[in-house]
Amino acid sequence: MPEKPRPENSSKPLPNKGLDVQAKVSKNRMETLLATRPDLFGNILSKPDEYRVQAIWTHITRDTQGRPRFEEHEINTASGSYFYPASTVKMPTALLALQRVRELGISGLDRNSTMITGADFNAQTPVYNDPTTPDGRPTIAQYVRKIFLVSDNDAFNRLYEFLGPAYINRELHEKGYPEAQIIHRLEISLNEEQNRHTNPVTFYDTSANRLYEQAQQYDQDVYPKRKDALGKGYIKGGEFHDGPMDFSRKNRLSLNSLNQILKSIIFPESVPEKQRFRVTPDDLNFVRKYMSMVPGQATFPHYDSTDFHDTYCKFLYFGSEKGVGIPKNLKVFNKVGDAYGFLLDIAYFKDEAKGVEFMLSAVIYCNSDGVLNDSKYDYESIGFPFLKNLGRFIYEEECRMK
Repeated sequence: MPEKPRPENSSKPLPNKGLDVQAKVSKNRMETLLATRPDLFGNILSKPDEYRVQAIWTHITRDTQGRPRFEEHEINTASGSYFYPASTVKMPTALLALQRVRELGISGLDRNSTMITGADFNAQTPVYNDPTTPDGRPTIAQYVRKIFLVSDNDAFNRLYEFLGPAYINRELHEKGYPEAQIIHRLEISLNEEQNRHTNPVTFYDTSANRLYEQAQQYDQDVYPKRKDALGKGYIKGGEFHDGPMDFSRKNRLSLNSLNQILKSIIFPESVPEKQRFRVTPDDLNFVRKYMSMVPGQATFPHYDSTDFHDTYCKFLYFGSEKGVGIPKNLKVFNKVGDAYGFLLDIAYFKDEAKGVEFMLSAVIYCNSDGVLNDSKYDYESIGFPFLKNLGRFIYEEECRMK
């Protein structure tokens, strides 16, 4: 499903003193714990080849000085099983866009500068205005808002075009995510050559003075060959094709990497320096604010609650539930994704009233007929209930452990 936006709200910096990389990893505790509820998890966890579940639960405690300590429990993350990361690739891309603006070091250029996207190559489209902003100006800030509020695909595409895949992947590789390949736009069908070409971009200040002009870019990097394929058949051009669908030129990012990227956003001082995004503390607070916001809190953009209910992008704990509010003391900082039968959520939970905080990242494949692109996925019957139950179960376990 196309992904959608969230609200403006102040968000205090999260306490995060000192570097503590003492993260113990257990591959058994979560599995053992979930086994106590076979009614919720038994059928799914007993079929790892069918549902391709991977999960990481990070229990967080703090020492007397408020420094976080992490204890990680994993399921199937070492399997090497490919999953399509869908919209979760928007999370690192948004941070890299903020990083790139800072790297340019141009006076007056920041995330709120006007960003005009041109079109110089086959199938490219321009952007001259944005009706979701108060003054109609497209900006990186607004694209980041829309990415985290409602997982807007066009917002991601515009940041992808500003950065170019070469920059995105080189940066992720240098940060310690060697398997990363973010190599195409989302929702629109383009070939590899079209995705290697990215649009020209020009930035202006609020008085229409040009600050920076970037010509069309072309990604010449050679990516390692992959053999990622899924399914027993797929639909393309309205026709059924027998055999697995080739995902070797689709985006790739592992659950461990996504989980670590989230940790670098919420707890930057707790990851190695090379894994931190080179952004300002204000940029990080801005991202955290919209990661934890819900669509109904937003003014610009404004979202219709019929389509964008407040739990729209909160798969863990809420699944696909509508018409329910997030508990008053609970904040969920996250990024979801759904495509080709995969459902994902990469999340940090914080309940200040109960003194509970933890991270939980999970992916499940919901495609019982094994056919891709037939719009017959088991999201509602399998995927959303699993993620809802998983989030609530781990939250209740965290409360019990206090």
